[in-house]
Amino acid sequence: MSIRPILLLGDPLLRATCVRVRQYNTPDLAALLRDLADTLGDFRGRYGFGRGIAAPQIGDTRRVLFINAEGPLALVNPEIVRSSRQMMTLWDDCFSFPDLAVKLKRHLAVEVRYRDPEGKERLLRARGALAELLQHEIDHVNGILALDRAVDSKHIVYKSELEKLKLGSARKQM
Repeated sequence: MSIRPILLLGDPLLRATCVRVRQYNTPDLAALLRDLADTLGDFRGRYGFGRGIAAPQIGDTRRVLFINAEGPLALVNPEIVRSSRQMMTLWDDCFSFPDLAVKLKRHLAVEVRYRDPEGKERLLRARGALAELLQHEIDHVNGILALDRAVDSKHIVYKSELEKLKLGSARKQM
């Protein structure tokens, strides 16, 4: 196992625009993908959440993602090629600021072009939770954090406070 430390908010590498991978099916790319998968699995085991991770979150500035939502999937050089006009509003979180939640808007559906680890071009159509996840992780390789997409500065909160807000809202509806 190769669990890597996750960079936290404030680390300048999280703001880097990542470079395209030029060589596929290499030991170096395979090692990065193992590191991403192992780090995601470890985080999920310790904190009980997490569906994806981007290379810059472990200090690597290549355009590589690893997600495990509907099964494990490695995406190399991902880019959104189509987005729906319809938007969704949600509370987002991130490994790089695990105690915070950010209310933001994302496209309800996206199409993502990427290459698999062997270099074969693929197209992934996603809707709902998977579309949101892909947008979040692709933002990472573009140096964009969920905080940058906040509806406004009032919608960046500690998760513990968000739970209180949700509990208060549920009580009002009873």
